[in-house]
Amino acid sequence: MNDLQPIIEATNIKKIYGMGDIQVAALAGVDVRIDPGEFVAVMGPSGSGKSTLMNILGCLDRATEGTYLLAGEDVSGLDKAQLAEIRNRKIGFIFQSYNLLPRTTALKNVMLPLVYRRGNGLSHSEREEKAKAALAAVGLADRMQHEPHEMSGGQQQRVAIARALINDPVLILADEPTGNLDSRSGEEIMALLHDLHAKGSTILMVTHESDIAEQTERTIHMLDGVIEQVVQNGDGGEV
Repeated sequence: MNDLQPIIEATNIKKIYGMGDIQVAALAGVDVRIDPGEFVAVMGPSGSGKSTLMNILGCLDRATEGTYLLAGEDVSGLDKAQLAEIRNRKIGFIFQSYNLLPRTTALKNVMLPLVYRRGNGLSHSEREEKAKAALAAVGLADRMQHEPHEMSGGQQQRVAIARALINDPVLILADEPTGNLDSRSGEEIMALLHDLHAKGSTILMVTHESDIAEQTERTIHMLDGVIEQVVQNGDGGEV
């Protein structure tokens, strides 16, 4: 076991929907630990609880019961505003549908988290330079002034990855990052994630594709609100 402080340390996480006699346990007591620099996948059929778990680990929702430490900080009891601040400061999100502002350039899309982050002390020109560097790092130095409709799906996902990295997050959460892409674009995005992992990023990825999950270090399989099994995949390198 890694002696470093975990990035994710979630204990007995439960999520109950409904009231009174009609209650549904989306999560029925889940323990998850992810150490710095790990690349981990989460898989499971519809209704398994994987999306609920990701929402809680991504500070998009709160557990009904249990404790969640994100990089050593207990976020279990934070309110919505506090969770929003944590998300912006500590987590980089990559979504299946990219979630880019449509009539906004790649550069401005990537700059957004810097604009919303309080107290970063950066001037507009400094935010712009940082966003340019992030786009260059994902191979889009020549697409900075393009809007999403002027780019391919793979290019839009690269913009989303640059945006996820702009605040130097402790955790990257990737929700079906290759789900809307053709196989070649999907391979390019996975290669980019592998590169980020090799440079030290901690990545948690939801996917329904077993061949994608097998490229991570381990896969958490969920079923009926619990972890069914954890499979070791190797070193998380490309396959």
